Amino acid sequence: MGGKMPSGSENGLKRQLNPMNVWAIAFGCVIGWGSFINPGKKFLPNSGVAGTAIAMILGAAVMIIIAFSYTYMVPKYPKAGGEFTFTKMCFGKNPAFLCGWFLVAAYLTNVPMNSTAIGLIVDGLDGSADILKFGFHYTIAGFDIYMGEMLLAMSILILFGWLNIIGVRKAGIVQTILSSMLVLCVFTLFVSALVSAKAKGINMQPVWGFDRKAAMEAKATTAEIAQYAHTGTAGILSAILATFAIAPWAYVGFDAIPQAAEEFNFSFKKVSVIMIVAIVFGCFVYTSNNTVAAAALENWPDRVMAGEWVLLIAAEELLGTFGKVLIGLGVSCAVLSGIMGFYLASSRLMYSMSRDGYLPPWFGKVDSRYGTPRNAMMFCILISLSGPILGREALGWFVDMSAIGASIGYFFTCASTMVTMKRDGDGTPFLKVMAILGVVFSVAFMILQLIPIPGLSGVHFGRESYMMLVAWIAIGLVFYVKEKKHFVKAE
Repeated sequence: MGGKMPSGSENGLKRQLNPMNVWAIAFGCVIGWGSFINPGKKFLPNSGVAGTAIAMILGAAVMIIIAFSYTYMVPKYPKAGGEFTFTKMCFGKNPAFLCGWFLVAAYLTNVPMNSTAIGLIVDGLDGSADILKFGFHYTIAGFDIYMGEMLLAMSILILFGWLNIIGVRKAGIVQTILSSMLVLCVFTLFVSALVSAKAKGINMQPVWGFDRKAAMEAKATTAEIAQYAHTGTAGILSAILATFAIAPWAYVGFDAIPQAAEEFNFSFKKVSVIMIVAIVFGCFVYTSNNTVAAAALENWPDRVMAGEWVLLIAAEELLGTFGKVLIGLGVSCAVLSGIMGFYLASSRLMYSMSRDGYLPPWFGKVDSRYGTPRNAMMFCILISLSGPILGREALGWFVDMSAIGASIGYFFTCASTMVTMKRDGDGTPFLKVMAILGVVFSVAFMILQLIPIPGLSGVHFGRESYMMLVAWIAIGLVFYVKEKKHFVKAE
C-alpha cells in the first residue's frame, strides 16, 4: 500500500497538495519565529554555540528516528488526524482523546506564538520610528503591548486563516513561496558570515552559554562573563539538555504531514523523504542562525542581557542595511509560513476528532464550496487572537506547551507502530528498533520537560507553563465529559 496513490477522499477534503507543497508545510512549521528570535532569548545564554549545535543535531537525529514510524503509519491510515487516528486504531478511544487533545496544544499554540513576533519584526526594523506603538497599551510581565501591534498581528492571523478556508491549494502555493524565500535568506546570511572577517571564532565564547540570571544580578559585562559561564560536566550537560529538551517544539511541524494525508495528490512513498529533508533543513537553520549571531558580535552576552535582537544586530554588522532587510524578510517568511502551516495542521486535527465524535460536530463541518474544514479553522483563528493580546512574554509558555504536546504525539505514534507491526506482521527489524527508540526518546523528553532534576538548571517547565498545562487539561476534561457518549458510540 505504501507506494500507491491515495484514493479519493470520502469526507469532502480535496486532494490538491503536491510534494513541494507538503515539504513547504512541514518546513514552514518547523522554522518559525524561534530560529530568529531565540538565539538571544534562549539558545545562546542557555546553551551557547556549542551546546545549541549539539542539541539541535541530536534533536534532528531523534526526529528522524521518530519519522520512520510516521512513514510506516501514514499509508496504513491515510486520513486527517495523523497521530490521533493512529492511536485510536491501536489503543482505543481514551488514549486517542489524550493524544489528540495534546496535539492540538502542540500545533495551535504555535500560531499565536508566531503572531507575537510580528510586532518585534517591525520594531526591530523601524529603528526609533516606533510606527506600531500607538493607541492604548498595557503591560504583561514587563512588556508593553500596544494597540498598533495588536491590530497588525490580528489582521495577519485573520488573513492567513481566510487563505486556509478558501482552499488548501492556494495555501500550499503561498506556503511554498514563503518557505523557499526563507531558505534563501538564511543561506545568504550563512555564506556572508563564512566570507566576512567580522565573524570570528573567538566571539563565540562562552561556547556553552552562561547563567544569565546570576550575571544580570551582578551587572556583569562581556569582559566578566567567563566567571558565569557553564563549565564542568554538570554545567555542559545542563547547557545541552536545556535546548535538547525543547527539540520536540523546535522540530514540531514535520509531523504535520499526516494531518493533510487526505489531501495528498501523490504516492505515499515520498513521505519519508519529505519529512527527512524538512528536518535536516530545519536543523541547518537553527544552528546557522545561532552560530552567526554569536560569531558576528564581540559583545553578544551584553546584548543578550539587554534583551536585544542579537541576530538582527549581527546581520547588520555583517551586511549593513541589507542585513537588516534580509533578516526582516527571512523572519517574516518564517512567521507567516508557521502561521499558515499550523493553521492547516490544527484545523485538520480538530476536524478529524470531530468526525469521529471526539469533539462537537460543529468542528467537523466542511465548506461546500472550498472543501476545507471551515468551522475548525474559524475556531483556530479565534484562539490564535490571544497571542497579540498576551504579548511576547507568553512565547516561552507557548514553547513549553508545544513541546509537551509534540512529545505525547511522538510517543503514541511510535507505540502505535510497534502494535501495528506485531498485528500485521509486515515490519522490519530496523523499523522495530526505530519505533522502540522513538518511544524511549519521547518519554525522556516528557521527563525533562515536566520533572525538575537536581543539578540540571533551565531544563524543565517554568511556573507559568505548569499553570497553562493545568488549564489545558481542565478544558480537555470538559470536552471529554461532554463528548464521551458520542465517541463511545463511534468506537
